[in-house]
This record gives sequence, C-alpha cells and structure tokens, in this order.
Amino acid sequence: MSWNEPGGDKKDPWSGRKDQNNPPDLDEVVRSIQEKLGGLFGGGSGGGSSNHASSAVLGLVAGGALILWGLSGLYTVDQGTRGVVTRFGAYVETTGPGLNWHMPAPIERVEIVNVEQQRFIEIGYRSGGGQAMGAVPKESLMLTRDENIVDVRLAVQYQVKDAKDFAFNVHDPMSTLKQATESALRGAVGASNMDFVLTEGRTEIVAQIATEIQAVMDAYKAGIIIKSVNLQDVQPPEQVQGAFEDAIKSREDKQRLINEAEAYSNDVIPRARGAASRLEQEAEGYRQRAVAQAEGDTSRFTQLLTEYKKAPAVTRQRMFIETMEGVLDKTSNVFVDVKASGNLMYLPLDKLGSAIAGSTAAAQPQPAAAIAHEQPAATLPAPFRDPRTDIRASARERDVRGR
Repeated sequence: MSWNEPGGDKKDPWSGRKDQNNPPDLDEVVRSIQEKLGGLFGGGSGGGSSNHASSAVLGLVAGGALILWGLSGLYTVDQGTRGVVTRFGAYVETTGPGLNWHMPAPIERVEIVNVEQQRFIEIGYRSGGGQAMGAVPKESLMLTRDENIVDVRLAVQYQVKDAKDFAFNVHDPMSTLKQATESALRGAVGASNMDFVLTEGRTEIVAQIATEIQAVMDAYKAGIIIKSVNLQDVQPPEQVQGAFEDAIKSREDKQRLINEAEAYSNDVIPRARGAASRLEQEAEGYRQRAVAQAEGDTSRFTQLLTEYKKAPAVTRQRMFIETMEGVLDKTSNVFVDVKASGNLMYLPLDKLGSAIAGSTAAAQPQPAAAIAHEQPAATLPAPFRDPRTDIRASARERDVRGR
C-alpha cells in the first residue's frame, strides 16, 4: 500500500519521519544525492574526501555541459544567404556568410534567409515542376472595362531585398505578394478594353502591374524587390475561343485589304501626277512655241512691210521669186534657161528626180531610225548647174533692166 494513500503507511520516503506535517530536510536530501553519486564513481559514503571528490565531479560535469551548450551556438551562413539573429524573439542583428556564433537556445535563435534565390509566384495557373500548365479559373478569369471576360495568366519573379524586413515585418510575405499582384492585375485589366489587353496593351499593362506591386511591397516594408512580371497567356475564355479566332481572322483580312489598297494607291497616284505634270509641261511648251512663232511671223511681216514701202517693185519681185522657189522646190519639174549658154548639157533626169525627192524628204522631220538608215543622195554630174541659179540671175537682170 502506498505511503500517501488513505489508511496506508504515513512514512515520508525522503525524511524517514512519521510526522507528515513537517517538510523534508534539504540538507538530508543533498547528502543523500551526494552519497548516491559517490557510490556511482567508487567513493565512500561518509568521509570528507568523498564529499570533496563528489563536488569536483559535479563541477566537471557542469563545466562540460556548459561548454557543449556554448558550442551549440556556432552556425554557418552560406554564400547568398543571411542569418537573422533574435534574442527572446526580438531582432538583434543580421550576419553575413561565414562561421558565426550566437548565444545558444533558448536565449537566441537564428533564421537563415536566402537573398539571392529567384522566387516565383503564379497567378491563374500552376506549372507543377515542368508539367503542363494547369488553369486556375478563379484567379485567371477577369472582367474588362467593356464588360468582356478574358483569361489572364501572370508570373512574377522576385527576390529578397532585406532579410530582416522579409523575416519580421510581414507575417506571410509570399501570400501578401500574391494578393497584391492579383489586385494590381485585376485593376489594370478592368481599366482596359478587351482588344487593348489582347493586342498592343500587354507591355503597358505589365509595366503598370510591376510598378504597383513594388509600391505595395515598399509600403509594407516586406523586404521584396520585383525582378520581372510576365504575361504568360492572355486569351478569351475557352467557351468562345472559336468565335474569337474568327473575329481575329476577319480583322486581319480587313487590314490586309486596306494595305493592298494603300499600295495600289501609292503606285497609281504618283504615276497619274507624273502624267499630269508632263501634259502641263507639254502644253506650256506648245504655248510658248506658238507665241514665239506668232511673234516671229509678226516681226517678219513688219520688216517686210517696211522694205515694201521703201521699194515696192523690188519687194514684189523678191516676194514672187521666193514664193516660186518654195513652190518649185517641192516639184520634179526642171526649168533650164539656155539663152546664156551654148554648151550641150546632159541631164540625168532619173538621178535628178531622186536627188530632189531626197532633199524634200530631208527637209521633213523623220524618225531617228529612218535617219540612221538613210542612204546618201545621188551625186550630180560635174557639168550640171542648178536651174534655180539661172532663174535668180534672170530675175536680177530683168530687175536691173526695169530700173
């Protein structure tokens, strides 16, 4: 029966006293422990030397335990990490790479924080270690300003900037960053139209999200720096994907036709303008030529009138001769005045006709090809005299006789 049960033996096992009301004697308790330790190490149970040996052993044990407790405060901080030391839960210091020491637990504790690791959070999907991306509709489906729904998947890469802030200022930094990212993403998408989000607005939206996330993290002093924000995918919901692809194809066809029309316009309009400019220049040249010719005819007529007033007969005779010269120059008839010469002349009429025809054709404008292939005119014989010379001489003689 136990000593403290009702009706049992009331003897105190520590003091051997029967009086339950008095507490045990501490000296006797210490003496009893010393005797037991002395028995363990081979000592006697009653001498002064035994007590002294027991005290020495206790000192060695206590010193060894203290040394082991002190050595437990050694720790190593790897490259790229920082050690955050706390004393009874309060921040003390941040230690760098290498071998460091702190007061062992439970006085001080060390939390190792990796400040060079590239960390990621995913919004709207989960990559799952190289496997295909799994959609998370409650995160990815968002409403745009024009009341359309888009499926957006975003990845944020970040890094620890300050180990102390990362470890103490925010209870769950990664969860806080994810909530801030999702909030900034929904705000940017909700303020934009669907076409803007799907096409040219992706770069602008990414820049806006990165700025807002960094501002929130700095306001919370979370010790996080945003390295990059990437839109992994932006597309309409799967239920309307086919219709949306048709709309995109129609928009591309429209833009293609517009580009073709602009190309045709850029080809036709310059040529039409060139042709119009050429016609204007030709018309201006014809006008100047006609005006110059008219002015020349007027000047010639004025000069002729002046000469006619001075000598009417001579001028009439001269005009007659010049007119006949112009008329006879275009005919094949030959007039010979034989009064002034008694020589027998040989007239090759066939060659003479060819020569007159050749001179007439040369007087008219011909194409360059015809001129290049034109044969030289027949050479007249030595005794031949131009009949027009005789006509002019006779006219001058008659003019002299008339005077």
